[in-house]
This record gives sequence, C-alpha cells and structure tokens, in this order.
Amino acid sequence: MSKIKLITDSASDITKDLSEKYGIDVLGFPITVGDRSFRDGDISKDEYYDLIDRSPELPVHSQLTVFEFEELFEKYSADYEDIFFISINSHGSATYQNACHARDNFFSAHPEKADKVRIRVLDSTSYSGTYGYPVIEAAKMAEEGKSADEIEKYLADWFEVCEVYLAAYSLRFVKKSGRISAAAAFAGELLGLKPVILLKGEGTKVVAKPRGEQNVVPKLADITCDRIAEGSPYIIIGGKNMKYAEEIAKVLTERLGYPPVDIVFRVGGAIAANSGFDMVATAFKAKK
Repeated sequence: MSKIKLITDSASDITKDLSEKYGIDVLGFPITVGDRSFRDGDISKDEYYDLIDRSPELPVHSQLTVFEFEELFEKYSADYEDIFFISINSHGSATYQNACHARDNFFSAHPEKADKVRIRVLDSTSYSGTYGYPVIEAAKMAEEGKSADEIEKYLADWFEVCEVYLAAYSLRFVKKSGRISAAAAFAGELLGLKPVILLKGEGTKVVAKPRGEQNVVPKLADITCDRIAEGSPYIIIGGKNMKYAEEIAKVLTERLGYPPVDIVFRVGGAIAANSGFDMVATAFKAKK
C-alpha cells in the first residue's frame, strides 16, 4: 500500500478517468447556476457549457470548507504517512487557507499523530492544468517509489515559475468576473479585441489584445515561445471548441520542436465560471 496520498480540487481540471487511474482524490467545488446547484464534475463539461451559455446569471462557485478537509484528513491519516493537498491559487479562493486551518485543527485534536502523519498543503498559485499536470506527475512519482520530500520539491519548483496565459474569444464571462474591467471589455467588444491574460499569483494582467479571432493563436504562440523556459513541458487548455487547442498545439509543436504534454485539459465548472468556455490557454515553466 502506498504511504502517499494526493488530493487536489476540481479547478485542476483533472478528469475522472485520470484521477481514478492515478489514485488522486479530486474535490469538486460547489457550483450554482441560476436555481441549479451541484458539485463540479457531477455533470459533463459539455452539459455544463450549455448550461452556463443559456443562463442569464453568472455561475457561482464556493470554496471547499474547513470541515470537509478535517473529514478527509481523518479518513486518510489511518492509512497514509504523507497527505498532500494541492490547492487552486490562494488569491482566487479561500480553499487553501481552509485546508491549512483544517490541518492545524487535525493536529490539535490528534497530537499523538504529529510524528506519524505529515499533511502538506501546497498553493499552486495558478489554475486548471497548470497544476493539474504536475499533480498527475507527482502521482506517477509516488507510484515509482519517490519520497514525499522529492514530490514536494518537484511541485514547489513547478509552482514557483509556472505561468498560464489565457486567450478569451468571448468577453462575457471575464467581464462579469472582473478579470478585465467592464469598460475595457466594452471597448474590446466594439473593436473586436481578444485579450490574452496572464493568471499568476496575486492578480491578473492583460498582456496582449489581438484583434480578430484569426490573430489569437499566433499571438498566444508568440507569448508562449517568448516566456517558456528551455525544454519545459507545456500544457494546452481548451474549452467548448477544441479546434483552438488543436491549432495552438500544432503551431507550438512546429515552433518549439516538440509537442505539448499528452493530456489536453478542458476547463471545468470552477474555471469556466470566470473564463467562459470560448477560450484557449497555454501553461508552462517560465523563464526566471
């Protein structure tokens, strides 16, 4: 039996098939769309895209609670020596802080386990496959017999330098969520601008505004090639129309000389609530 347990949240966009394959516990965020509530992952992504497309209201997602983490830590502490929780960006959700509080509460309630169980709560500083990919790699490392310290170092090194650039083909969701201001979004709609947004750490930054859909992939490719660290694996993140993901993967394979990782992520409930589903993104280890 493995002594390492990996847990993450559904904003990592790890599919059910992959979570089951690698033994990763993925916690679904509570999502509300109009009068319908469910856990992220309870319905298919295509059904979710259709649901939020029809809804006049912006989807709302809640953080995972301290109580949920306390229950998990109780559950897994019986069988595992090292429990990892890898969180959505702490600046975008209170989930990371709640997991830290739950860890502290657990050891206050079980001081006898302080020398037997280690609970490692890591802030990914990012979103979607930007941390979904390294969590899967960490699970592979655990299967190979790597130590928890080695796994933590790998994850921490990735999170320190990872960057994700999201190109939005529609401004409806990024405007409502505050990713760009309403005034800027309105101007962008009039001019046909498609923002490319850096999502990292404390905030977001619009780094480019290509005009017209045909210029989105070339501009995103330029930014990726300019920022990616030499030899870094890179992740493609898509939405409803996966042709954008296929286009950027083809362009980057030609320009970088190697393909993206073999997992193509699609934004789920928590991420699409803010980015929308008409988008494409790239993620990688960036130059320091």
